Amino acid sequence: MVSGRWKLPILFRLYEQPKLRNAELKRDMPNVSQKMLTQHLRELEEDGLISRLDFGEPRPRVEYSLTPGGLALIPVLAAAKRFSESHQSSRL
Repeated sequence: MVSGRWKLPILFRLYEQPKLRNAELKRDMPNVSQKMLTQHLRELEEDGLISRLDFGEPRPRVEYSLTPGGLALIPVLAAAKRFSESHQSSRL
């Protein structure tokens, strides 16, 4: 559900700013390719964690936001992040 390098940054970014457009997400994550960003956004939408609002305008305008399920997942992800940071191993 949240596997993949960019899904967690997308979810946390949407938590920080509730509505973002594709270009804003791309700007905030400059190392992600457009193809990978689009793929992860679609997968997160299919999983019910984010919603996509298409304004249906001639110049494409789409906004992404967290769904109630996505919002409920944030505390779990934040706790897992804190745990992993406090239990980092000294492996090479």
